Amino acid sequence: MGWMSVIPFVAVVVAAIWTKQVVPSLLLAVVVAGYLAEPDWLGGMTTSLQFIIEGLQDENNLKIIIFLYAFSALIGLIKFAGGIKGFVRAATEKVDTKRGAFLLTWLSSVGTFSAPSFRIVTIAPVMKAMRKKLPMTKQELAFVIETTASPLVVLIPVATAFVGYMSSVIEMSIHQAGTEGDPYRLYLQSIPFNFFAFAMLGIGFYLSFFHRNKKSATDAEDGTKSSNEEDDQWEDCHPAVAKDLPNRPWTLIIPLFSVIILTFLLMYVLGLAKGEQGFQALINANVLDAMVLAVVLTIVFLMVYLKIARQPLRTMMNTLIHEGNEMMGVIVLLAMVWGLSKGSEALQFADTVSSSFGWIPPGYVAVVLFIVGCGLSYFIGSSWGTWGILMPVGLSIAVSAGSSLPIVIGAVFASGTFGAFASPLSDDTNTTAGILDLNPVKYAKFKLKPALLAAGLAAALYFAFSFFM
Repeated sequence: MGWMSVIPFVAVVVAAIWTKQVVPSLLLAVVVAGYLAEPDWLGGMTTSLQFIIEGLQDENNLKIIIFLYAFSALIGLIKFAGGIKGFVRAATEKVDTKRGAFLLTWLSSVGTFSAPSFRIVTIAPVMKAMRKKLPMTKQELAFVIETTASPLVVLIPVATAFVGYMSSVIEMSIHQAGTEGDPYRLYLQSIPFNFFAFAMLGIGFYLSFFHRNKKSATDAEDGTKSSNEEDDQWEDCHPAVAKDLPNRPWTLIIPLFSVIILTFLLMYVLGLAKGEQGFQALINANVLDAMVLAVVLTIVFLMVYLKIARQPLRTMMNTLIHEGNEMMGVIVLLAMVWGLSKGSEALQFADTVSSSFGWIPPGYVAVVLFIVGCGLSYFIGSSWGTWGILMPVGLSIAVSAGSSLPIVIGAVFASGTFGAFASPLSDDTNTTAGILDLNPVKYAKFKLKPALLAAGLAAALYFAFSFFM
């Protein structure tokens, strides 16, 4: 097939940047791959469909779908139980200083690191309620909150919405590149090389505890509210903290710690069942199984508690289904990514890359992929979309050039994190701006400069590592 195998990836990048939509662009790439594999008006469509079906039939891929759906359903049940609202109310009543507010922001990550959007809807209402007590503009408050969202979540290797997907993308990519390795171990090894995430955490920490802003806390702003209008009312700023919800902070804290503890316990038990011992029993290939079981068991425990508290079972079931369906967009994205992977295998994409990119100096692969990925993720506003598009290409080039896989994987993940943080199209940007009454475009422009500073530092580190790895 030769260079024809590259066409689907060119198509998806061009379409994603042009349309700002990831899923239709990936579908286009799958269809293009189908017609390249079977150049017939009907055969091309059926081949494209077969690529998607083959991806969905993979056992691990099905586990990821179950985990994401169940995880989203659990978060919805926590909202329904009043866990997020109860946490926000308790926090706003007990914290009354800037240092206390930011200590809460950082310390609360211990229990709310499961997803960036979850971090934001848990912490942003607290900061909104306390804004007049904090000598910072709303944009700065939003910036600090977001530095503890995607940049933090991508670094946590267990019990997050990201882990299953990130491991899946690695597994798909190493298989497509014709090499071997344990996906989860490669993800763990790549974490120290997500330089952008570490840089953003450092900037956020500085703003939280060492930055001194001479502006009044009521300055600001972006034109979304008049200066005499109250904008620190947190109730109803997001459905998770609506006025009609109960206040039960423990229905947030206990389920989240249940997921974390059960995940580690089940990882260890499953590792022992496979004949592993000690720490090796904890770090094993069954992490996805453990996460799925931990989330499902936690849902069962929470539903039993809520039923004892006289909550209608029908309402709980409707909440689970409704909130689980919120993840269907991501699941469709995954189906397209897996379908494109199957199409690339049929077109022998890895062989083309191996025969064409062996001349690239191994150390330069990471920095080039990071820069390209930052541009792609900024224009499409999706970290997951960027990883799904770029990881197969990046690992194929890395294997061909003989590059270090952990640093290349870290660079790809870092580039997607840049877009999730800095893009005006990202969910994080729009969720935070919505809660704090900011204009999303102006807010994105505000945080682009520090994001570019962190990206520049990360690129310099990837280039520096080219001399050592």
